[in-house]
Amino acid sequence: MADVKAVDAPPVRESGAARGGNPWLVLLAVSLGVIMVMLDGTVVGIANPVIGRELGASLSDLQWVTSGYLLALAVFLITAGKLGDLFGHKRVFLIGVAGFALSSVGIGLSQQLADVVPGLTPVGALIGLRVLQGLFGALLQPNALALLRGAFPGEKLNQAMGAWGAIIGLSSAAGPIVGGLLVEKVNWESVFFINAPVGIVALVMGVLLIKENRAQTLARIDWLGVVLLSGAMFALVWSVIKAPEWGWGDAKTLAFLAGFAVLIAAFVFWQSKARQPLVPLSLFRNLSVSIGTVLMMMVAFAMFGAMFFLGFFFQGVHGLTPLEAGLRMLPMSAGMIVASPLAGMLIGKLGAKVTMAIGLVITAASMFLMSQLSIDASFVESAIPFVLLAFGLSPVFVGATEIIVGNAPVELSGVAGGMQQSAMQVGGALGTAILGAVMAGEIADKLPGYLGPAAQQIPPAQLSLLEKAAAFGGLPAGTPEQIVKAVGPAVHNAFMDGMHLAFLVSTGVMLLTAALTLLVKAGRKSDQSAPVHMG
Repeated sequence: MADVKAVDAPPVRESGAARGGNPWLVLLAVSLGVIMVMLDGTVVGIANPVIGRELGASLSDLQWVTSGYLLALAVFLITAGKLGDLFGHKRVFLIGVAGFALSSVGIGLSQQLADVVPGLTPVGALIGLRVLQGLFGALLQPNALALLRGAFPGEKLNQAMGAWGAIIGLSSAAGPIVGGLLVEKVNWESVFFINAPVGIVALVMGVLLIKENRAQTLARIDWLGVVLLSGAMFALVWSVIKAPEWGWGDAKTLAFLAGFAVLIAAFVFWQSKARQPLVPLSLFRNLSVSIGTVLMMMVAFAMFGAMFFLGFFFQGVHGLTPLEAGLRMLPMSAGMIVASPLAGMLIGKLGAKVTMAIGLVITAASMFLMSQLSIDASFVESAIPFVLLAFGLSPVFVGATEIIVGNAPVELSGVAGGMQQSAMQVGGALGTAILGAVMAGEIADKLPGYLGPAAQQIPPAQLSLLEKAAAFGGLPAGTPEQIVKAVGPAVHNAFMDGMHLAFLVSTGVMLLTAALTLLVKAGRKSDQSAPVHMG
């Protein structure tokens, strides 16, 4: 293929902001769509135990309910951003909103669908629709960021990203509470049905308030690039999700990791040859875009890992209900509502480099405090690191988003938004899997010591079951009282050791990541006519 030399950026169909519309109304419209995704991410964890009981789902089935959605998001996000660049960010965003809402309703009707479709089980319908929901969520998220990038002038993008973070924080805060109430007072299906009215409002506001913008000169989709990148992302995310079960040195894990390496190398080679590549390599010639992507991965590594362990800590060790556990985590979500707009203002005054470095150090301090939590930690003891975590994560989320999207040419903002979201999904998967493996190893090492001499009398199969129970923070419901008294304290103590080590690892990762901020630059104030280097 012939290479495309540096040219002036193609004309872009301007957003509502450029035509005199109100960019803050655009922010509200796109935020409603993303709120569905954020609510769904928090309420599913609360609904899973009830889903398991009512549908007879196994633990593996419930893992697929989450993993299927995650895989669909991770492998399709950048492609979805490219589709927005090609066909229009508004159009693709609205398709994503409608599809996400409809698939959510379908999930709530899984039992009814299984009754009318021969050979389909309720669990099978649920998992399949979760994958479909993830695909529509991928259409929605990067194009929402691209619409914001087009609606706000460069000098106000930090403020918009701060408000965006606050809205996401609010929906994250409401998710555990709303989900807990719906599951306990209505049914598990209602946590999915709630997306329908939100989706309708988002569609109406989107049609009325958002103006279309896209690059007019893009004429084709790099389908080979789509296949190679999707395959590479699938291989990476799948290996990370399955490694704790298979083992990191298992042949299957290594085979998928090798597949990722081969596919990503082929993808990079093809992008250097394609006439209109899926991800122009020129994006990564800007060091700030590359580092911003890594920063987004690392901060998601810490955040998702923290949420994964703390849910088990509150519900398993403390024995709280899902709603009570959600209330325990409220200080972090509520803190992000305050911290996100503040982070946007600080980045505007101090610059992304300084603000993000401070945020990463605060995040490291929060992780260290979590590594010191006692087995009977009070609300205040857990709230302090949660608030710190909110004020540490917010500058990095806002700053990294501004760096990635703000340094990308406007006509490639959909691709940049997809990169940012993919980095979050992959970082979260890495955090959950790697820190989970660290925790499982520590539990296996420490549990026999807490059991004392009795450990020698426990058959290996039963000891393995105790290790799995410890990874969830406690023994299963219905365990006889005499067994709980005998081994319950050992299980809790082993869990605490594993959680403490995982948070210490996160502390080190955050401190190392802070050093990367020394190499970043702020996004452009205006890049409507920035040169583009493609292929």
